[in-house]
Amino acid sequence: MHHASDILLTLFIIFIAAQIGAEIAQRLKLPGVVGEIAAGCVVGPSLLGWLTPAQILPGTPVDVLAEIGVVLLLFAVGLETRLDDLKKVGKSAFLVGVLGVIIPFAAGTLWAHGEGFEWVKSLFVAAAFVATSAGITARVLQELGVLQRTESRVILGAAVIDDILAMLLLGIVSSLQGGGSLNLQSLLLTLASTIGFVAIIGWGGTRVMRRQSGWLEAPISPHSALTLMLALCLGLAWLSTRFGLAAIIGAFLAGMIASETPQRDELEHQTLPLLSFITPFFFVVTGAKINLAELASASALWMLAVVTLIAIASKLAGGFLGALSLGKRSAAIVGFGMVPRGEVGVVIASLGLAAGVFSEQIYAIIVAMSLLTAMVTPPVLAWLLRNPRDDNGNNQALRPHRLLARERPGQTSRTHK
Repeated sequence: MHHASDILLTLFIIFIAAQIGAEIAQRLKLPGVVGEIAAGCVVGPSLLGWLTPAQILPGTPVDVLAEIGVVLLLFAVGLETRLDDLKKVGKSAFLVGVLGVIIPFAAGTLWAHGEGFEWVKSLFVAAAFVATSAGITARVLQELGVLQRTESRVILGAAVIDDILAMLLLGIVSSLQGGGSLNLQSLLLTLASTIGFVAIIGWGGTRVMRRQSGWLEAPISPHSALTLMLALCLGLAWLSTRFGLAAIIGAFLAGMIASETPQRDELEHQTLPLLSFITPFFFVVTGAKINLAELASASALWMLAVVTLIAIASKLAGGFLGALSLGKRSAAIVGFGMVPRGEVGVVIASLGLAAGVFSEQIYAIIVAMSLLTAMVTPPVLAWLLRNPRDDNGNNQALRPHRLLARERPGQTSRTHK
């Protein structure tokens, strides 16, 4: 039985730890998510023990709140993703997105199978190598003032494709876990049902919402658009589980549908306080579930080094080859821009641990790999983009920053309309 006072104290500890960890990370020029997960390691059973294993077991109030947090996080990711974005990206972005999924997935599968996993479980392990954290890269590009560069547009366009393919791939490997063996018929059936669900909800839902978004303003509540879209988010999250997919896929599709409404800017503005409050619980709990003792041996550290090297090299190869038509330096920028796994790899690792696919050691290694890739990207991108010049010798790094600064007031006013 969970006493209300004990739960409130636990939530207080988690939330304060998340804020302190994120603040320290950001002062060190690292993504806030790195600090939140590190804070979970500190307050969790491995170090201070302020969070006990019993408090973060699946089904406990804290774990349920963390799951709601990740559902809302993927809803917010979908809210920034529009179908038109997929149509506007060019050949390079498409190649980067596809190769950036195929190469890491193949490399991760071979590594996992070489470590003794069955082929079906190897696919799930490999899924953690696939998805790029577009949020981390976008933030780095914005801070460097290079969002308008060709490489930046390719990275962000490819990240949209990458996210879609990663979500589809996650749905496939998740539904295969209970099948025992991998066969072509099962794979094709799973692929068809996954594509069908994504197509009907994603493509059909967005087209309907473009034409019929007026009903969001029908209720007299000033927050009717937000409440109705959150209801859609929870509903599709549940529906995706009925198709054997992860709940986050339904939440992501709900966000994509919401991105087609005239209220998109308003929804983004209104969801920020929710995300600020609830998503840190997921990352702190994720960090608390890491058993640091599993990384204390030389063999575990060696495995972590190998996994991180595979993760970086495979994404870099996919991005570099896909963007090679832009030139070698630009291809390298795109490649490193696709490297960070961040929260996406953590989400998949958490799902794998809950499903019994990962041992605690593999879980700890994959989460640590996600953190390391997120930490490597900012300084490397900053170095590659330092004083970049175009063919005429003009500095390209400062121009987008000034444009961005001029556009912000207009963006803010539209958000509050």
